[in-house]
Amino acid sequence: MKKIIYSLVLFSFLLGTSCASPEVKNQEIQLTNTSKIKLVDKPISIKRTQLMVIDSTAIHPIVISGTDTIASQVNATDGDAVWDELFFVMDFAPEETKNITIAWSEQLPKYPQRTSARFGKRASKDAPVKPKTQETMLANELPLTIGYQQYQTDGPSWENDKVGFRHYFDGRNAKDLFGKKTTAISPENVGISADGAVEDNYHTMEDWGRDVLAVGNSLGIGGFGLATENSLMRLGVTVNDAINNVEKTTFKIQNEGPVNSVLQYHYNQWKINDRVYNVTETTSIWPGIYGYQNTVSINGLTGDENLIVGLVNIHNDMPLEVIKNNSKYVILLTHDKQSYDKEWWLGMAIILPKEKYLGYMEAPKTGNLSNSYLAILDIKDNEPVKYFAIAGWELSVEKFVDRNEFITYVLDMTDQLSVNIKITL
Repeated sequence: MKKIIYSLVLFSFLLGTSCASPEVKNQEIQLTNTSKIKLVDKPISIKRTQLMVIDSTAIHPIVISGTDTIASQVNATDGDAVWDELFFVMDFAPEETKNITIAWSEQLPKYPQRTSARFGKRASKDAPVKPKTQETMLANELPLTIGYQQYQTDGPSWENDKVGFRHYFDGRNAKDLFGKKTTAISPENVGISADGAVEDNYHTMEDWGRDVLAVGNSLGIGGFGLATENSLMRLGVTVNDAINNVEKTTFKIQNEGPVNSVLQYHYNQWKINDRVYNVTETTSIWPGIYGYQNTVSINGLTGDENLIVGLVNIHNDMPLEVIKNNSKYVILLTHDKQSYDKEWWLGMAIILPKEKYLGYMEAPKTGNLSNSYLAILDIKDNEPVKYFAIAGWELSVEKFVDRNEFITYVLDMTDQLSVNIKITL
């Protein structure tokens, strides 16, 4: 199928059909793995300004490597409707250079879906859940106030071919985990009853997997907040609160495609401890990684705050591993039978920028921010901080039963994340 698609695209150009405008040319690009390690599903981002195209309103860039068409997509990264990034993933041998061709077509090939983002809402207690791509929630619209849970899976979920996650958009803003037993994208009706109502049906095992993580009042896996010398500041509230400490929370599925799904949140007027902040969070997932990337920036910092990134510690009885042997990143890692009821082996990790890392602390066992290891990171006003959250469940890959195997995976993935692909036009 890949060769057929490639042939059709190339045939169109050779005949000079209307498949591309006269101003558009095929473009050769060289990609080089600058490291001595193997890269698998390495994300590649090429800016639109780097491509030789004048008018691309009706055509699609196609990535061709040899005789294969590489699954790709275009993203709008700055929030408008015009794409500015060509995104795809590729494998590289150590120090390998690959030559690709960017061709153009009026027809976008159908690629296998390896990432997804999902969000649904019911307009009232008796209304069915409908899919949505964006939402605004005010401080007085929490479940305890309106009397019901309005969001499918308590908020948006995202996944790739390895693992899935969900965000508690209902004011809690923690990150939960879906363990997957299959590479296929999970059904769209996860979290919805047969009658279209919001239903917690994902804590039972299905063919695709299930929710495997107890979160409680922790930040989950990769949730964040702020800390000062004397206080921990949770972004949002708990399930027992009726009014949010964030005046307005907005959400948007910024991109959803075969190889990349991106979600963005804005937390406007986060009021806590006589302080007011505005926060932007961007979550990205691509194929092949047992995790996701998160980027956080905060406006209104006064200088005495640090960013805290959480790793839930409810069912973990084993020591926390702190690994610093990568030049760019520090790893905080746990591995135990730390799923619900301690039924399955589960490894979790957060991968943090070494230049920002200041250490870690443990949250209290009780309170509105509890049961978490908290990585402490330096953060400046309006300066983005990027980190990664990783999870390996034994029913996804049997080797994750072994602590050393999970550590090996996280170390290898951290090394891969450290590599920059050299792009030569």
